[in-house]
Amino acid sequence: MEWMYRSTRDAQNRVTASQAVLKGLADDGGLYVPEQIPALDIPAEELAKMTYQETAYAVMSRFLTDYTEEELKNCIRHAYDEKFDTPQIAPLRKVDDCFYLELFHGATIAFKDMALSILPYLMTTAARKNHEEKEIVILTATSGDTGKAALAGFADVPGTRIIVFYPKNGVSAVQEKQMVTQKGKNTCVIGIHGNFDDAQSGVKKLFSDEALRDELAAKGFCFSSANSINIGRLVPQIVYYVYAYGKLIADGTLKAGEEMNVVVPTGNFGNILAAFYAKNMGLPIGKLLCASNENKVLYDFFQTGVYDRNRDFVLTTSPSMDILISSNLERLIYRIAGNDSEKNAKLMAELAKNGSYTITEEMKEAMKDFAGGYATEAQTAQEIRTVYEKSGYVLDPHTAVASYVYHTWKAQNHPTAPAVIASTASPFKFARSVMSAIDSKYDGMEDFSLIDELCRISGVKVPKAVEEIRTAPVLHDKVIETNEMRQAVKDFLGM
Repeated sequence: MEWMYRSTRDAQNRVTASQAVLKGLADDGGLYVPEQIPALDIPAEELAKMTYQETAYAVMSRFLTDYTEEELKNCIRHAYDEKFDTPQIAPLRKVDDCFYLELFHGATIAFKDMALSILPYLMTTAARKNHEEKEIVILTATSGDTGKAALAGFADVPGTRIIVFYPKNGVSAVQEKQMVTQKGKNTCVIGIHGNFDDAQSGVKKLFSDEALRDELAAKGFCFSSANSINIGRLVPQIVYYVYAYGKLIADGTLKAGEEMNVVVPTGNFGNILAAFYAKNMGLPIGKLLCASNENKVLYDFFQTGVYDRNRDFVLTTSPSMDILISSNLERLIYRIAGNDSEKNAKLMAELAKNGSYTITEEMKEAMKDFAGGYATEAQTAQEIRTVYEKSGYVLDPHTAVASYVYHTWKAQNHPTAPAVIASTASPFKFARSVMSAIDSKYDGMEDFSLIDELCRISGVKVPKAVEEIRTAPVLHDKVIETNEMRQAVKDFLGM
């Protein structure tokens, strides 16, 4: 059976899976969603025996139905290989009372690798399937991790170019160094004066610019996205929750059918939405805990049913979550609105006009599987220190936000189901924040000295992704205003 996708803002806008991957964002500004969520009709005992690659095929083949078995397995084989520093791809690490799902073993040491390792293959396969002869221009905004993972995935991939915009003073030193040292003739990295929301809004504006789209087409280019607005990013993220459940069955923590709770640090809402889709496939997930930092727009939304981005933007030690416009939340809104694209479009228009919208009580009831929590900067630092002193395990700040939210929620709710916490980045990516949290004596040290000290105290080898940027030359040094993004794209494409 072929699964079709439709825009969250126009029910008549229907495409195949490969067309949705290729386009990234619908022309009407909506996000592509599957018309139905497929059932995960695989016995838990079988899941328990599957490798990561086998789990990936089992999940993704149910969503990406116009890819042949050979095409999809080829994409998976090229994505989940020796680029990852462990054959498990996403190991589950038990520390005290919870399980950290380590999603940072890929080429850029962040969870974005889990999807962005496969997206270039899904996209180039989709281009062939749909006889797309134009060169694909990947346009992406990043709050830190997506940018480098997308650059690494698409660097020198034939038939593609990639342009990444990032907030100049809104990412960690390692995140920025990873991006601005990126090799590849088809890559372009540009800093903007502003925050991530400014970058993301600018990219969305470019996608909906019909005149620019026509100009590009005349020159042989077409836009697509590597952000999690692309369904080709979201579907691979479902895989690791299914894989984690299989591992809990395999090690005897769970019996078939028993529930696990899932805790996700999130800003753009993609990673936790993937867990929600897994639950809707039939995976036994109890609560979905949405963990926010001090930019707690999602926490407030789950508490009140009002989404309101009209607030101060806070720069935190967990920059990938410094977001006030959570793009992927639109997919959840569409679903709890009864898959009503007209209703969703009205809410999104309100957000664009007023910076806020309010959902109905009925819609709030449809979100009862979710719970929200947040951690302040002090609580995040304390969690890093507490977990390290108790177990020797070092968390990055994003994972620490989730860990704090879980332990606070657990103390209030006394769950019996085990918790899987999405560990979204290596602590080496945020060595300064991590080491300062562990002990203030590290505050004055230079970045790479901190990295070496983190290696010593954690007993974990410095990742290759960090070692290779120690002496790498800066190749991208352009910084612009947001109103210059359109021209910057044209300049890079030689238009």
